[in-house]
Formats: sequence, C-alpha cells, structure tokens
Amino acid sequence: MILKGFKEKSNKKYLNKLLLERQVQVADSKIESLGIIFNIDEIDDFERFRELAEYIKVRPNRVKIIAFSQSEKEMQHTWDVCYNPKDFGWKGAIKNAELQTFLNTKFDALISFYDKDLLELQLITAISQAQFKIGILQSDERFNDLIIKTKLEEFDVFKEELFKYLTILNKIKNE
Repeated sequence: MILKGFKEKSNKKYLNKLLLERQVQVADSKIESLGIIFNIDEIDDFERFRELAEYIKVRPNRVKIIAFSQSEKEMQHTWDVCYNPKDFGWKGAIKNAELQTFLNTKFDALISFYDKDLLELQLITAISQAQFKIGILQSDERFNDLIIKTKLEEFDVFKEELFKYLTILNKIKNE
C-alpha cells in the first residue's frame, strides 16, 4: 500500500517534468496519421473513433486506437488493445511493449478523449511523440495543443468542432 503511494508520487513527478519540458511545435503539415486514446470505462463505442478518423480524412491503416481501463480482467476480451495500471512502472516506465510502440510512433495528431484525470491516461498523453495533441477540456491544459470543450456524451459536437478547427488550421488533406 505504501509502495503504491510512492509509485504514484514518482509518476506524478515524472509527468510534471514532461509537461514542463514540452515544447509546442506548430507545423503546416496535414494530418495523415492519427493516434487515439480513450478511457473504456467512460465510453466503450470505439467504432465512433474509426468514423471520426474517416471524417477527418485519415486512412484506416494510418489510425491506431488504444483503450485504457482501471480494471484489468473484464476488458481483456472486449477490446484488442486495452491497457491498465499494471502496465506502468516507476518514473513513468512503460512495462508493455505494444503501448511503448504506440507512444514512440510519431503521429501527426493524437486525440485524447477522456474526462477523468487518471494519472496513467495523462502519462500516455504526455509521453506520446505526436506532433499535434487534441483533447477535451481537462484540469491541466498543458497536455493538449487544441482543446475542444465538450462533454463525453457530445461526441458529434466534438467531431464537428474538431473538423472545423482542423480545417481552419489547414490540417485536413484535400483528396
């Protein structure tokens, strides 16, 4: 129990260090690859995210979606790529090779679609090598470059606003 508290403090310290060192780089590149992180305990319809990627004109083979769950047993059968707190070690260390691969991938954009301030979700967002990070409003605004203030239940509003702002920023490919 005490070690769990020390581990959490260690990860929070590492997260804060990442956020302080983060340098925002604005590029004129179009979004061709997309990573999506969501909390399966809050929203479990992952097909919405595939539709979202198609809506902003990202090819299906260039989209990677991962889910996070607080519980480890019940979600293993319903989702292919689902992570839990056991996949994280001390000082932000990632114990899962697939998750590490996701984090090392240089996506053009990363969508963090979760509402709860869970340390593990925040670590995934902060560690990700994505060039442009998008999310819904959270307690700490340093995680994302573009914040769309919506609720989780208002996914269609999020989708429309995302398309609108990506069009304004000239990030959507013309096919």
